[in-house]
Amino acid sequence: MLLDTASLYFRAYFGVPESVKAPDGTPVNAVRGLLDFIGRLVQDHHPDDLVACMDADWRPHWRVELIPSYKAHRVAEPSESGPDLEEVPDTLAPQVPIIEAALDAFGIARVGVAGYEADDVIGTLTARATGPVDIVTGDRDLYQLVDDARARRVLYPLKGVGTLQVTDEAWLREKYGVDGPGYADLALLRGDPSDGLPGVPGIGEKTAAKLLDAYGSLAGIIAAVDDPKSKLTPTQRKRLDESRPYLAARPEMVDALAHRWGLGGAMSRLSSALRP
Repeated sequence: MLLDTASLYFRAYFGVPESVKAPDGTPVNAVRGLLDFIGRLVQDHHPDDLVACMDADWRPHWRVELIPSYKAHRVAEPSESGPDLEEVPDTLAPQVPIIEAALDAFGIARVGVAGYEADDVIGTLTARATGPVDIVTGDRDLYQLVDDARARRVLYPLKGVGTLQVTDEAWLREKYGVDGPGYADLALLRGDPSDGLPGVPGIGEKTAAKLLDAYGSLAGIIAAVDDPKSKLTPTQRKRLDESRPYLAARPEMVDALAHRWGLGGAMSRLSSALRP
């Protein structure tokens, strides 16, 4: 079981009232909510292994170079000399070190890699796992890791942290018309405001799903742009053609999360971090 830790403690923060405080008056609503949620996950699912995946860098510079708008709307203080600071509620920021200390006290592995997000860690560990994997996250980007054949699924909190949507390939096809890897293409085509991905103008979720159904993949859609006999409308052809630079960033920007990618040179650091 892999926890998208920041995603979950943000949800806990907004789901548990700030009246929950430590004896010294420090708000600990995110701490309490996250730990209660983890306790329930362990009780209900009995994972063999549990890893709290962390954002060592919530907005990696290499992703910003690919798509400058990436998470730009969430930057609190841009910096030229160091990493950008994420806009975080004043009463949440002091709770993050407490969360980390609590996870350590319970013996729950915390894994982060400099220059990468928790999503990248989750993608890498999912690739390395030899058995079933449950990914617990409030981030739909990780739907791309769903793979029934390898028993990879996403547990997505629907109401607070108590009700989970079990996301498998059947659910993805019913909801979006794509499988796990296809979700990455769909998200890039339609855009994702939460991550600052602009998408292709005029290509919404339904159109993106139809294009993927007709042409199989983003590569197939691009090939259709170059094929005068394809059934793309003139407007679709024009907008997709104009969006080539944006779409060309896909392998590095989006597949970084996919189970077939795996962090490259950072793998040795991950291996070291996972050793008892």
